[in-house]
Amino acid sequence: METATAFGSAFSVCYKPTKASLGGSDFVRFGSQFRLSPSGIKLYPSISHVKLSNKKAAFSSRKCTSIRASQSPSESGRSAAPIAPLQLESPVGQFLSQILTSHPHLVPAAVDQQLEQLQTERDSEQQKEEPSATGTDIVLYRRIAEVKANDRKKALEEILYALVVQKFMDANVSLVPAVSPPSSEPSGRVDTWPSQDDKFERLHSAEANEMIQNHLALILGSRLGDHSAVAQISKLRVGQVYAASVMYGYFLKRVDQRFQLEKTMKVLPQGVDDEDSSIRQVGGEEIRSGDRSDTSFRVTQSHPELSSWSAGSASSGGFGHGIKPSRLRNYVMSFDGETLQRYATIRSKEAIGIIEKHTEALFGRPEIVITPQGTVDSSKDELLKISFGGLRRLVLEAVTFGSFLWDVESYVDSRYHFVAN
Repeated sequence: METATAFGSAFSVCYKPTKASLGGSDFVRFGSQFRLSPSGIKLYPSISHVKLSNKKAAFSSRKCTSIRASQSPSESGRSAAPIAPLQLESPVGQFLSQILTSHPHLVPAAVDQQLEQLQTERDSEQQKEEPSATGTDIVLYRRIAEVKANDRKKALEEILYALVVQKFMDANVSLVPAVSPPSSEPSGRVDTWPSQDDKFERLHSAEANEMIQNHLALILGSRLGDHSAVAQISKLRVGQVYAASVMYGYFLKRVDQRFQLEKTMKVLPQGVDDEDSSIRQVGGEEIRSGDRSDTSFRVTQSHPELSSWSAGSASSGGFGHGIKPSRLRNYVMSFDGETLQRYATIRSKEAIGIIEKHTEALFGRPEIVITPQGTVDSSKDELLKISFGGLRRLVLEAVTFGSFLWDVESYVDSRYHFVAN
């Protein structure tokens, strides 16, 4: 058997929604003047052994410390637990990690400064002319330019991540740490984190919350209200659901932002408030058409655990059973196919990279084993003991992460253009 450890193939962030997928899954089943510099921030020994003010410091690919809550002698009572699971490895990322732990309210100002520096570097690279010589000199020149571009891309990814983490901190919502069975938990359950449902609800509009509840109903099925029941679930599958929910939150924020604007301007399309007729048409006609390109069908089929959880609702009412009507859902149904596809697409490679890296930081790098027949062998997949309340918490965090990612991507792009048209 062939073993593949490529993370992208395990937690893929590519999906193409269709009109049919609306019926059963809500698209997824599945400029401050303040100046800062690294030397201007107090460094705590517990954070990192790397001096951030030295821009020539070497950073290995896997040995950099993660974002951690710093603990100085005057703060001995404060927890030193990580505040985010993903390690930030670039000099810019390490610098922002320090600010997140010591002065989180200064992150936007620090980000603006770093983006200005990245813009200056990119402009300088674009103004350089390739050497007139041929052969080795040109190859070396292009290789250096490629390395610098990759460094800027990595710095940009970690800027996005730091801003997302800061938004969670502002909302007083803790991110779930890396998922692994705690040694202090006799039952072996991994979900020792608080639910915080009420905090998540306050971060979204009323219409978006309706869609999120539908998304939860799809994933958890008849177990939606059962928070205490514990199940053994494939770690890879939970990671896939988490990544899909991040994408769903990203999409949901995009369409909700447009919906709220048109609602305020009183230019919503006709029929948006006619909930029953629109949903009945989608759920009755398109789902019965048996469109197997439906994302919701494919995600459910690829998650045996999820299929069994929602078996009761699926058998009695199809994939759309338990999905409640909502104005936002009807509004999205008014989109043409091209608009729908555009809104459901992650706009930048940097955002895609952050989704994959954050999910890998949470669930680890899965070992994908491909059989000679070309199928995936899941015999080495780790099983997690987790309650349905814990799964609900993971999904709510993932949706909110995607929503925040849309916000910070737009903010950064307005200062350092990197999103392709």
